[in-house]
This record gives sequence, structure tokens and C-alpha cells, in this order.
Amino acid sequence: MEKKYELIAPCHFGLEAVLKRELADLGYEIAQVEDGKVTFYGDESAISRANMFLRTAERVLLKVGSFRAETFEELFQQTKNLPWEELIPADGKFWVAKASSIKSKLFSPSDIQSIMKKAMVERLKGKYGVTWFPENGSSYPLRVSIYKDIVTVGLDTTGVSLHKRGYRTLTSKAPITETLAAALILLTPWKSDRILVDPFCGSGTFPIEAAMIAANMAPGMNRSFLAEEWKNIIPKKCWYEAGDEANDLVKDHVETDIQGYDIDGEIVRAARANAQSAGVDHMIHFQQRAVKDLSHPKKYGFLITNPPYGERIEEKKNLPALYRQLGERYAALDSWSAYLITSYEDVETYMGRKADKNRKIYNGMMKTYFYQFLGPKPPKGRRESGN
Repeated sequence: MEKKYELIAPCHFGLEAVLKRELADLGYEIAQVEDGKVTFYGDESAISRANMFLRTAERVLLKVGSFRAETFEELFQQTKNLPWEELIPADGKFWVAKASSIKSKLFSPSDIQSIMKKAMVERLKGKYGVTWFPENGSSYPLRVSIYKDIVTVGLDTTGVSLHKRGYRTLTSKAPITETLAAALILLTPWKSDRILVDPFCGSGTFPIEAAMIAANMAPGMNRSFLAEEWKNIIPKKCWYEAGDEANDLVKDHVETDIQGYDIDGEIVRAARANAQSAGVDHMIHFQQRAVKDLSHPKKYGFLITNPPYGERIEEKKNLPALYRQLGERYAALDSWSAYLITSYEDVETYMGRKADKNRKIYNGMMKTYFYQFLGPKPPKGRRESGN
């Protein structure tokens, strides 16, 4: 009988609904949706499939347990009570890779990490009948979050964060992560037969993620995952099957109109190289072009972009002119929608209209808003690209 696991997928704050939809589309039962994470149920193949296919999660954790702890003694005893021997073999390398605490009595990450490691050692010494561990086998890093004194413990199945797709070797000054870019695209009604233009494309993340969505290309196809080493939990065939499923789903010859512009020619070259690395360079047109030269002859397109925020004082003075140009060029486009993620507060002034929607999203530690200026829908029955 296949074992059922409780799995946790952390994501950007404000984008839990997108991740929940992704998990439901993969066929998994949702257990809980909280700030910055979605918990779901699945067998061992869910671990490989979630890592392979999720576009908007940061990683996939195998939940070991959760409990209340207000003192370090409680933390030690409750950690010791968890069934570590069911997950970590005698030669396994294990440690608490990250501990975070919010609104809790226990708040020192280093103390939390140290005490939990000791508790795991005590438990496993008794179970394996040894006095020390070689820790020369596979890695089993733990990630621990404490919120209002509730400790949630998960083994990290992913390793390097899922936003590292493996294609982005060259980045611009203020890149947007691949997972965030994918989530923002999925928040819009854009589909592959609609035009998409990013006038501040930087290293190409929005156009590349859009092309991967259009081609139904799994984001984890060109990378490996930590739990591939966990033969005691996940059979190798699960990883092979996830890879085969991903390959079978790719629609490499889908026709799209995806364009990325940037004023910096060096950055445009980097974007092209990244797109080539992702295997989608044939689907995207990159060009060196200033925002003042933005135009497109067809109707019903989408601007999806991450314009400069002006975090540096010397850049801030340039923002009014930049956003004014963006607003003017957007107004000149026929029946288009625009979606902007930025921390700049005067967006609506320069776009010349109030956003139809705006959603608060944390880009790292920075509070930003995803402004949504909705254009009209194309008439039914006609190709939406304007042909």
C-alpha cells in the first residue's frame, strides 16, 4: 500500500491561491492554505511530481510533524517524540538548515537549530542502537517554522530553491524570481494565443516563464532535486516517471507572440542566452528598445512587466518620466491590458487611470503591488491575437 504524506509547499506571500490551483490541477488534495504556504496530501510520487511541475512554489517539504512548544525543554522532548527513524537512515546526514520564528516565545534560530539536532540524535541513537552517527550518506535537511508557539517541522525534498530553474545564468540589476514571475503570469487571463510584451524585460524572466507556460514545459525539467537520493522514501522510478510525464506534455511548436524589450543591449543579449538555455528562444522576440518606443499594431495584447522601483536615490528622480512614458505608450495600444509589479506608489497617476485591481505581494522582504489595468476582452469566435 502506498504511503500518504502531508507535504508543504511554501510560496510568496499573497500568491497562495495560485499555488493552490496548481496543486489541484496536479490532482492533489489540499489540506490547508496559510500565509506563504499550502499544505497538501500525496504519496511518494507526489514529491517528485510537485518538484517537477510546480511553477509557483519555492520548495516542497515533507511534513514530519507539528506541536506546541513554549520552552526549549518542550521543544527538545516534542522533537524527540517524532518518528525520525521512519525517514532518516542510520548513515543519513541531518541538520536543521533553517529555523524561523514569528510571534513565539522561542525566537533564537541558532538555539532552535541546536536543540532540535540534539533531540533527533537522542531519538535515533536509541532506535539504531549506536552512540554516534557517521552522517556520510544522503542529506536530510530540516526546515522549521514556529508561528504563535506552534512548531512545524519539514524535511526539504527540493534542495536548491525551485526558483532556480537552471536556465538563468545571467541576471539584470533587479531580477524578479522565476517563481514570482510565473505566479504573476498565472494571475492574469493571458493564454498562449494572446500577445505578451515585457517592455522592461531585464534578463528575460517574464517572457521565458510565459513561453514555458505556453509550451507546457515543466519548470523542473532541467535540474535535479535533493530527494532523488532518498531511496528509503522515494523509489527512483518516481523520478523517472515524473521526467517522462514532463517530456510527454511539452508542446514545443506552439505559435506565440511573446516579446521582451530592454534599453540595455547587454541585458538583451543575456536574456537571449537565458531563453536559449531554457529551450524557448525560438518562441520569444527580444529587442533593444526604450519604453518610449513601445508599440504593437495588433489588439488585445498584454503588458506584463517589472518596471524599475527606484530603490536607489539617484534612480528615483528618473521614475516620473519613465512611468509617464509607459502610461503614454500603454494608452496608444489598442484594447490592451497591463500588469505591473512595483513598489512605486504613483503608478496610477502616470498610467492615467486607476487600476481595476491591485494585489499586495511581498517580493522578498519588499512590499510591492501588482497593478492590474484590464482591457476589453476580444469578441468571441475570433482569434485572440488579433489575426
